[in-house]
Amino acid sequence: MTAPTSIPLTPYATLLGFTRYVDRTGPTKATFVDGLRRQRASRSGFNPHGQFVKALKADIAFHTGGTHLAGVVDLVKPRWRPLYQALVPGATAWLHSLGEPNGVDLAQTRDALAMLGDLPVKINPQFGIRHADGHAEAVRLHFDEAPPSEEAVLATLHLMARHMDAVLPHAAPVLVDVRRGVAHRMPEGVKPAQIEHWLAGEAAAFRAIWSTAA
Repeated sequence: MTAPTSIPLTPYATLLGFTRYVDRTGPTKATFVDGLRRQRASRSGFNPHGQFVKALKADIAFHTGGTHLAGVVDLVKPRWRPLYQALVPGATAWLHSLGEPNGVDLAQTRDALAMLGDLPVKINPQFGIRHADGHAEAVRLHFDEAPPSEEAVLATLHLMARHMDAVLPHAAPVLVDVRRGVAHRMPEGVKPAQIEHWLAGEAAAFRAIWSTAA
């Protein structure tokens, strides 16, 4: 009886995984990709931010100005409370920066699959918002202790904008640094063709590392 052979895992990344990879340099890129590959092979991974995102979306949808965020800290398991306590003040500040609660509504976004060369990247904003004047934004949240780097911001916003017709038509991409309550939008004067060229190179290297790890 022959031993079963393992099926090779096709290279794949989420938007979060790919932008975190882009942010790394040197040997840490290979270590990071190997970790992603192992995680996918074991189907492991837990998102501790689920209840937080749900509370933030509820505050937007029901125009409650932060009451759901204020209450969610007491609803999560004790091990996650320090994390939520660190996230709530910045998220509440961002929520208030949007103006009157009744002037903003929640908008439904859809996931999209971007192809960077031969690398599929899942584009998955957490939600969308629609302002009273009609303009909409697709929102991706950054939860890390360190603020997002310029590279991570550009990669995230570019890939969201690239597939906005599928994600939330006619919307603009926004990356919200939750801990600091800061919204990052695409800087003026950036050249999409240059960003595309840069990300294509990063994606090719990602695939090469993934295949080597296999």
